[in-house]
Amino acid sequence: MTQGKGQGFGFGLGKMKELTEAFKKAQQVQQGAKQLQEELEQMEIEGQSNDGSVKVILSGNQEPRRVEISEAAVAQGAQALSELVTTAMKDAYDKSTETMRSRMEELTSGLNLPGL
Repeated sequence: MTQGKGQGFGFGLGKMKELTEAFKKAQQVQQGAKQLQEELEQMEIEGQSNDGSVKVILSGNQEPRRVEISEAAVAQGAQALSELVTTAMKDAYDKSTETMRSRMEELTSGLNLPGL
């Protein structure tokens, strides 16, 4: 009784090729992630209050860059100004979160790594 050809060690060449391709894709994703990180650092994402009188600018990595407050916002008083700034911050945060999520999806789309 002889074993059929091609059984080898139970880890055929087809599986090895799949694994090699998976490693190549993983390396591409790693390089892409590094590039994406650099792009996000350079990006500016603007959030605004509902009336546009306050703007908050974050990097794509959600690092605060600056706040722009109009005279009209200041004239509304401290309480109203606080609410305007908070609304603008939430808007900027939501936009930056969505930007990061969509860019990561682009980076990993079509990636079929075994075990993931």
